[in-house]
Amino acid sequence: MIILRLISIIAALVLAGAIFWAIGADDRGLGPVLAEMTSEPWTIVTLIDLYLGFFIAATLMVLFEKRWFVGVLWALPVFFLGNVWTALWLAIRLPEIAKRLRRWR
Repeated sequence: MIILRLISIIAALVLAGAIFWAIGADDRGLGPVLAEMTSEPWTIVTLIDLYLGFFIAATLMVLFEKRWFVGVLWALPVFFLGNVWTALWLAIRLPEIAKRLRRWR
């Protein structure tokens, strides 16, 4: 369990590092890059897939948390911070997730 939590944290840090790297990688800025990306059909499909994954993760966060308000507070940043946030939530909640899943056996 500790290894999975560490992998989740390391993955979040690597993704955050890649995001900061991409921000400084060129002088175009996010707007022109998004305009160029969305001219490609498969990029649009990929973005839809990405946000569907964010929606699924956010839904699971809301359903998992004991208080819906806490779940919403965890879920909302997913749509802005993406899988960095999801990986951190998983690292924090993994022991409880595993415990609940074991009860279903």
